[in-house]
Amino acid sequence: MTTSWKVTYYTSKDGKNPVRDFLDECNKKQQSKLLRIISNINQYGLLSVVPHLKKLEGFPFWEIKILGRDNIRVIYTVMIGQEVLLLHGFFKKSQKTPLSEISISMKRYKEWIDN
Repeated sequence: MTTSWKVTYYTSKDGKNPVRDFLDECNKKQQSKLLRIISNINQYGLLSVVPHLKKLEGFPFWEIKILGRDNIRVIYTVMIGQEVLLLHGFFKKSQKTPLSEISISMKRYKEWIDN
């Protein structure tokens, strides 16, 4: 029996949902691509979207990648019980993921764990 995956959006203590806000900033085509990947993770697990995933070396995080002209990233971590926690979304402008973006994700992850 396969256990289904759960995708959770990070929500701050004051109720803000920055990943959902980031999705709202994206145009319809970008939103569609990201939501399709998130939906596939929810329904079929991470293996169903492997071409869109990349491990961030040295951190407990992965990236969901939307390539091409858009170059969008959503940083996430895998929690116990097949739960994916979406932490941060951004438009990637350089080849390496900026440490500032990883720092935001780390801060949110620690806040989530401490609650």
